[in-house]
Amino acid sequence: MFVSQSMTREVVTIDKDADIYEAKDKMAKHRIRHLPVVGKDNLLVGIVTDRDIRSALPSRLLQAYESGKEASGKEAKGLSEFKIKDIMTIDPVTVSLSYTIQDALMLIQKIRVGALPVVDEQKKLKGILSVRDLLSAFINVMGIGEPGVLLCIIVEQKIGQMEKIVDAITEEKISFGSILVARYWEEGKRAVFPYLLTQNVAPVKRKLKKMGFTLLDPMEWWLDKLPKTK
Repeated sequence: MFVSQSMTREVVTIDKDADIYEAKDKMAKHRIRHLPVVGKDNLLVGIVTDRDIRSALPSRLLQAYESGKEASGKEAKGLSEFKIKDIMTIDPVTVSLSYTIQDALMLIQKIRVGALPVVDEQKKLKGILSVRDLLSAFINVMGIGEPGVLLCIIVEQKIGQMEKIVDAITEEKISFGSILVARYWEEGKRAVFPYLLTQNVAPVKRKLKKMGFTLLDPMEWWLDKLPKTK
């Protein structure tokens, strides 16, 4: 799946000469945390985040703003003249329309941001891809939007194991929402995660155990991957 299929197309943007209160108002109105900054012909010139604004605003003015009170004094007046161009990230990291959601997810994890502007070859803004958009995309890909149950099956890393699991489940006339293979902490093994579109998984779990497979609670698999504390 490509970024172009998952991004938000109707992007709320701001001009670099707008003040930070305008940016804060837009974020509050649209319930967003990232505002791409665009110039002529919708060219991306930067991005400003809720964190940028919080860092720029003194805490007392931020509290006054969020409580609906009108700030007063020379400091408040000076901040109204403080422009987006003064706090925005210039030339932010972007993705293109041809990126896959996997590429975007790895990039977001690497640079630790909450959203990525999507641009074309001329750096014109075409959309924005947030962590929320990525979660929605993976929900669609994995089919977990439908009622079902996620299993965790530990298998030996050898040819034919996946076929055995799929055959065992389909013989029970159960449909798959998705199936995912992940690393396992024990060498020579893998964790297989079938998402089954049924609530009655007891018979297939008994069958898989009888076939020699080890089943774990998916949360147990995740917790065992966390660093051990002394």
